Amino acid sequence: MNELYDILIKLMNLMPQPLLETLYMVAASTVFSVLLGVPLGFITAISEENHIWPHKNLNRVLNLLINIARSLPFIILMIAVFPLSKFLIGRRIGTTAAIVPLTIAAIPFVARLVGGSVKELTWGIIEAALSMGASTMQIIYKVILPEALPSIVSGITLTVINLISYSAMAGAIGGGGLGDLAIRFGYQGFQEDVLIGTVLVLLAIVQLVQFLGDKIYKSLIR
Repeated sequence: MNELYDILIKLMNLMPQPLLETLYMVAASTVFSVLLGVPLGFITAISEENHIWPHKNLNRVLNLLINIARSLPFIILMIAVFPLSKFLIGRRIGTTAAIVPLTIAAIPFVARLVGGSVKELTWGIIEAALSMGASTMQIIYKVILPEALPSIVSGITLTVINLISYSAMAGAIGGGGLGDLAIRFGYQGFQEDVLIGTVLVLLAIVQLVQFLGDKIYKSLIR
C-alpha cells in the first residue's frame, strides 16, 4: 500500500507540467489545422469536375500536395520542418516549436476528412440550391456546411486523437510533453511506473476526447 502511495505521489509531482505541455501542443495544432484544413478540404471537394466550382488543374495540384504530405511519417516530417520551426518560432525543438510539424501533419488529414464529408452529401440537396439560383458561397455556407457539419466534427475528433499520438512521438526528439516524460523517466530512467502512468493518462485523454466528440456529433444530428 505504501509503495502504491509513493508511486502516486511521484506521478503527481512529475505529471502536471508534461500534461499541460501536451494539452497546449494538441490544442494549438488542432486550432491551426482546422483553420487551414477545413477550407482546403472544401476547395478540394468542390473543385472536382462535376461539382459546384470545377477547377480541374487546381484540384489535381491540391490532391497531389495533400497526398505527399500525408505520406510522410511524422518523425521524418518533424525533422524536415526544423528550419520552418526555427523561422516561425525562433527554435527548432521545444513544445511551441513542435506545434509547427503537428499542424503541418494534421492539415492534410483534416482536408481529406472534410473533403470526404462534402462529397458524401446527397447531390439532390445541392442541385436544389443551384436551381434556386444560389451562389457558390451561399451553397457552401447555407447548404454544404450545415449538412456536412456532424461528419466534420467526427473527423476533427479523429484528428485530435491522432495529434495526441503525434505529440507523444514529438517528445522523443525534444518536443516536450508526456512523450518526453515517458522517454526520459520511463524508458531511459528504467522507471516502469512512470511509463505505465503516462500511457494511462494518454488513454484517459483519448477516451475523454472521443466521448466529447461523440456527444457533439449526436447533438448535431438530432
